[in-house]
Amino acid sequence: MAPLLLIRDSLGGVLDTAVSHALVRAVARGDFPPCFRLHRTDRVVAFGRADTLAPGYPKAVRSASAAGYQPVQRLAGGRAAVFHEGTLAFSWAVPTPDPRRDIQGRFEFVSASLVAALRRLGLDARVGEVPGEYCPGRYSINLYGKYKVVGVGQRLVRGAAHVGGVIVVEGADELRRVLDPVYRHLDLHWDPRVAGELCEADPGLTVDTVAEVVHTQLSARFEVESASIPPEIVEEARELVPFHRPLG
Repeated sequence: MAPLLLIRDSLGGVLDTAVSHALVRAVARGDFPPCFRLHRTDRVVAFGRADTLAPGYPKAVRSASAAGYQPVQRLAGGRAAVFHEGTLAFSWAVPTPDPRRDIQGRFEFVSASLVAALRRLGLDARVGEVPGEYCPGRYSINLYGKYKVVGVGQRLVRGAAHVGGVIVVEGADELRRVLDPVYRHLDLHWDPRVAGELCEADPGLTVDTVAEVVHTQLSARFEVESASIPPEIVEEARELVPFHRPLG
C-alpha cells in the first residue's frame, strides 16, 4: 500500500487554511509526502473565489463576522461554506505531474472513501448533489438522497492537487443561521431545509467518532502514519495568511 501521512492538528482560523495551502505547495515541490488532514476547526465561513465577484461580497463578509465567525478565503473551489465545532474539515494533498489530468478521479476517490466511511457507521450516505443545497457540487455527499452533509472542492497547483471540504456531524441549525444572510448578500439561492447533519440519522455520533472511522477507511487503502504539522510548514503558512484574508 502507498504511504499517507494523516495530520490531525488544527491551528485555528485563517492559519488552518494557510497550512493546507502550504502543505499542497510542499507536496508539489517534493518536500513533503502525500498527506490527509482531518481536524476540527474554529468558527469559520470559507468563501470561494466566485463569491468575491458578487456585488454583495463585502456585506457577506461582514455578516459572517457579525455572526461570530471568522471569514476566510478558501483554498478549494466552490461557494461559501460554514465550519464550526460540530464539523470536521478534511483535505488531501497529492503530487501529480499533470494536475488537470485526473480531476474527476480525485473527486471520485475522496467522495467514495467518505461514503464508505459513513456507511461503516450504518448511515445511508450517497454521492450526489441535492437540489437547493449550499455550495452545490456533483461530488457532495448526502443522507437518503435528501440532506447534504459533506461538501467537497478541489484546487490545482503546479505539481499537485488539493481536495478538501467539510463533514457536518452536528449543528446544521447553526450552519443555516450563519449561511442564510451570507447567501442573501451573495444573491445565491438555496434551500436551508436540505442542509443536514449526521446526527439527524444517529444522535450518538461525535466528531471524534467520525474522524476515527475516516481514519479506518483510509487505512484500507493506504499505509497510514500519523504526523503533526512540521514547523517549516507552519512558517510557510504564516507567509500565506494574507492570501486567505477576505477582501471585503
